[in-house]
Amino acid sequence: MPSPKIAMLTAGGLAPCLSAAVGGLIARYTDLAPEAEIIGYRSGYKGLLLGDFMPVTPEVRAQAHVLLRHGGSPLGNSRIKLTNVKDCVKRGLVKDGQDPLKVAAEQLARDRVTVLHTIGGDDTNTTAADLAAYLEANGYHLTVVGLPKTIDNDVVPIRQTLGAWSAAEQGAIFAENIVNEQSANPRMLIVHEVMGRKCGWLTAATAKAYRERLDRTAFLPEFGLDRAHRDVDAVYLPELPIDVDREAERLRARLDAKDCVTVFLSEGAGLDEIVAEIEGSGETVGRDPFGHVKIDTINVGKWFADRMAPLIGAEKTLVLKSGHFCRSAAPNADDLRLIQGMVDLAVECGLKGVSGVIGHDEDRGGRLRAIEFPRIRGGKAFDPATPWFTAMLEQIGQQRA
Repeated sequence: MPSPKIAMLTAGGLAPCLSAAVGGLIARYTDLAPEAEIIGYRSGYKGLLLGDFMPVTPEVRAQAHVLLRHGGSPLGNSRIKLTNVKDCVKRGLVKDGQDPLKVAAEQLARDRVTVLHTIGGDDTNTTAADLAAYLEANGYHLTVVGLPKTIDNDVVPIRQTLGAWSAAEQGAIFAENIVNEQSANPRMLIVHEVMGRKCGWLTAATAKAYRERLDRTAFLPEFGLDRAHRDVDAVYLPELPIDVDREAERLRARLDAKDCVTVFLSEGAGLDEIVAEIEGSGETVGRDPFGHVKIDTINVGKWFADRMAPLIGAEKTLVLKSGHFCRSAAPNADDLRLIQGMVDLAVECGLKGVSGVIGHDEDRGGRLRAIEFPRIRGGKAFDPATPWFTAMLEQIGQQRA
C-alpha cells in the first residue's frame, strides 16, 4: 500500500488557531505516519488552484511545535469559493470556460494528494464539501477532513469552534486599555465594536471575560478609581433588538451617575438596518465571493455612536474595533487543548479515509467526531437566554427588549 500524501490549507479570516492547527497536524502525522509526505498550499484554495505549495521538510517537522505559539497562518489565507466561477476567472485563478472544482481536483491528483485538511470556517468547509462531492462523483480517491475555525463560534452543529475562546480573552484585554479613555474627557461614550456578523457569541463572551477580569482587579474608589467607571454598561447583539428610546434613557442615567458609558457592540447588531439605509439611498454595498456584505466597509460602531450620543448627552464618543487584534492572536491554553483533541481525531480520520469536519456534534450528544459535510453550515445564532448572559444583563441593569 503506497504511503499517504497529506495536504493542508488555511482559508477565510484569521483566528487564533490556524498556525497551531497546522503545527499540530504536522506533529501528529510525524508521530503516526512518519513516512507520509506533507505539503501546505499557500493562500488557501488560491494555492490549490495554482498548484502553489510549500513542502514540510524534516527541519519543519522537528520544529513544528513552534507553530503552536503563533497567531496568523504560516500558509496564508484567501477567500475563494470554488463554485463561484466568475470570481475565480476574474482573479486569474482559472481560465474562462474552466470549472474551478475540476481544476482543483486535477491539481490534487497531479500532486498525488490522498488526504486534504481544510482549516477554516463555514465558508471554507462548505467549499470543502463542494470539492469532496465533486471528487466522489468523478472518481477521485481523496479524503477531505476539515477543522472548524471561527472566532464567531457560529458553525452548525459544532459546539465550540477553534480560536473563539482566545478571541474573547484577547477582546477583554483590548477593552482593559481602551476603557481608560473614559478619563480623558467628561461625559464620554465608548463603543467597543466586536466581530460577529450574524452571531453575538463573541461579543457576549468578550464582555463576560472582561467583567471576570474586573473581578480580579483592585480599585481605589476613595480616590476616583471605581470599578463602576470601568464596567460594561450595555451589550448589544444581532440576536437582540435594541429599544433605542428605553436604552437611551437608561444610558443617560448611567452617564449622569459616573460621567462615562461603555458599550460592547457586535458588528452585526443593526447591520441589516444600516445596509437597507445605504441601499435605500441608491448606494451599493460591497459583497465578497460568498455574497456576504463586506462588513469592514460598514462602520456599525460609528453609526450607533452617532445615533446614541445626542440622545444620552455625550460630549465625546470614541469607537474602537478589537477584531483584528483578537483574531490575529496566538491561542490560549483552552484553545490549545481543543486544537489538540481535534487534530488527533483529524489525523486518525485522515489515515482511515473518513471525510468530514471535526467537531463536538451538538446533534450527537456533543461527541467529538467527523461531522458529515452536508450538515455543516454557518449562521448559528447565540442564544440570549443562556444563563450566564442573562445574569450579566441583570447585573449591568440592561433589560431584554
